[in-house]
Amino acid sequence: MRALQLLGPRDLQVRDIDAPAAPGQGEVTVAIKAVALNHIDVWGWRGMAFAKRKLPLVVGAEAAGVVETVGPGVSSLLPGQLVSIYGARTCGRCRACREGRDNLCEAVEGVHGFHLDGFACEKVTMPARLLVPAPPGCDAVSAALAPVTFGTVEHMLFDNARLEPGETVLVQAGGSGIGTAAIQLAKRWGATVITTVGSDDKAEAARALGADHVINYREERFEGRVRKITAKRGVDVVFEHVGAETWAGSLLSLRRGGRLVTCGSTSGVSAETNLMMLFQQQLKLIGSFGCTMENMRNAMDKLARGIVHPVVDTVVALDDITEALDRMESRKVFGKIILDVSLGEAERPRLAR
Repeated sequence: MRALQLLGPRDLQVRDIDAPAAPGQGEVTVAIKAVALNHIDVWGWRGMAFAKRKLPLVVGAEAAGVVETVGPGVSSLLPGQLVSIYGARTCGRCRACREGRDNLCEAVEGVHGFHLDGFACEKVTMPARLLVPAPPGCDAVSAALAPVTFGTVEHMLFDNARLEPGETVLVQAGGSGIGTAAIQLAKRWGATVITTVGSDDKAEAARALGADHVINYREERFEGRVRKITAKRGVDVVFEHVGAETWAGSLLSLRRGGRLVTCGSTSGVSAETNLMMLFQQQLKLIGSFGCTMENMRNAMDKLARGIVHPVVDTVVALDDITEALDRMESRKVFGKIILDVSLGEAERPRLAR
């Protein structure tokens, strides 16, 4: 089968590799339909591996596909069923896994596409327990965005930050994949949404998604504008994933007792924190990584019912991956880049731009 493999830093190639083995006990073979790109793919492409891994490595951490073959002992899935794939290889046995706190697995093997072979290929064989069935009305692209794009945001905003209707949230980098998801989910929840973007075109698109206030961070200091918008009070929640470039301003944007939730560090992994402001303002800093499978179910339910929708910047073939990653690095993207593995013409989404 064809697969997109990382051979070394910035060396991605489409290659022919062996098809996966037939499913064993408790396993399912899935024909991949769509893969969504994320910054973890850019990190892996650059060679930023934070754990030992073997190359070549099939990339792609977020995907959906159709069940092709069901192994012995699997009764929860049927051939032809559309599924979203959980992106980490959890143990399924520890207390966290048993309690549905999948992203806190005590014996996780790694993240697919980063530490372990990922999903940018024609087929994968996976434990059935790591596959979440898509509800009626959820298409392949929507299902592909459940594990990271929407699932991560569900976990950040609702499980961790405990965002309440009527509160105000600052969404950093509103044109990113998770930024577009956060704007929609927060707005539909009844929050006032302020977001930052880097261009006027992105500002217009962010408003169309429901953002109440949009700040072009290239033209003004976002923290100053946030204080004006909130009459110097500050926001209840900051949705942070940019890292060093925005960290100090994000803290300054919070009200007393506000919550900052972060899942990323695309502009750098280290940042200074004003500890006096932290304790005097009684701020809460919350780290968030990945999501639970329940978050994926909730996300797909909202996508299927049209409460939120995928924002797709570009759809590319496996052979065009380098151009897609260059586009992500240049920050020209609004929404998601989708790798089309086997989408039919009717399944290809309408683009955001």
